[in-house]
Amino acid sequence: MRELTKPADLRAMQGLTQRLWSPRSAHHVGDLAWGRLMYPPELTRWPIGLWEDGGRVVAWGWANLPWDFRLLVDPGYPELTGEVLRWFTDLADGQPVTVPALDVEKGLQSELDRYGYFRDSKQKAFFAYHRRSLKQLPDPVVPDGFLVRAVSGEADLVRRAAVHRRSWNSTKVTEESYRALMAAWPYRADLDWVAEGPDGEFAASCLIWLDDLHGVGLIEPVGTVPEFRRMGLSRAVCLAALHALRDTGATTAIVYPRGDSGYPIPQVLYRGMGFRRYARTIPYRSP
Repeated sequence: MRELTKPADLRAMQGLTQRLWSPRSAHHVGDLAWGRLMYPPELTRWPIGLWEDGGRVVAWGWANLPWDFRLLVDPGYPELTGEVLRWFTDLADGQPVTVPALDVEKGLQSELDRYGYFRDSKQKAFFAYHRRSLKQLPDPVVPDGFLVRAVSGEADLVRRAAVHRRSWNSTKVTEESYRALMAAWPYRADLDWVAEGPDGEFAASCLIWLDDLHGVGLIEPVGTVPEFRRMGLSRAVCLAALHALRDTGATTAIVYPRGDSGYPIPQVLYRGMGFRRYARTIPYRSP
C-alpha cells in the first residue's frame, strides 16, 4: 500500500472506479475529482491509500478524518477489504470508523458484516442516489434578464469560483483550487454551466462530470446565490447542462442529494426534473 501523493495517483484511482462502475456503484470518477480538488491542497490532506497489483490500482481507501471513510475494492481481491478496514482503524486511533454502503451493494455489506461492522441506526442523514434517462429532457425556462451558458475557461474562473462560494456560504473553494479542478480529468468546460445576470454576475451554477466509458454524467455540485433563489435558476441551469451532457452522446445522468428530512430541497429539485431514486447509503460502524 502507498498513499496518494500526485495527480497521476488520482487518475489511477479513477481508473479502478471507472472499470468497476455499474448502476450499483457508490462512486463515480467525477465525485473523486470534485472531492479531492475542490479545496486548496492545504485543506485536503485526507489520507488516501492505494493498493496495487502489477502497477494497477486494485483497491483504494479514503479517510476523510475524523468521520468519513470510503473504500472500493476490485472483487478479484476480496482479501484487500480487510486490509483497507484495518488501515482505517489505525488512522482513527481509537475513534469509531463509519463506512457507508449502498443498500444495493450486497457484497460490501457482507464484507462489513464479516469484519464486525454494524448498521448505525443513530445516524439519520443519508444520501439518496437518483438517475434519469437523457431522453425527453424538459427545456430550460430562463427568467427574464438571465442567460444560461457554459463557462469560458480561465476567462470565467474568478466568477465561477465566486458563485460557488456565495451559493454554499463557504470560502474553501478558491480560484486556485478551481483552476486545478478545471485541469483535471474528466472536467469539461462544456459541462460546467452558469446562470449569468444582467450585470454579468453569476447567480447559479451546475457542474456535470462525464464518465465517457459508460455514458453516465454525475451532477456535482449545484448552487444558487441566496438572493437569486426561488426564481427557477437552479432548474434552468441544470436542465441546460443536462442538454449539453446529452449532446456528448451520454445516455444517463445521476445525482446524490441528501435523502433524509434534514436537507430535503435538493431532492425535490431533482425529482422535479424527472430523477428517480434507485439506491441509498447505509452507515456501517466499526465494532
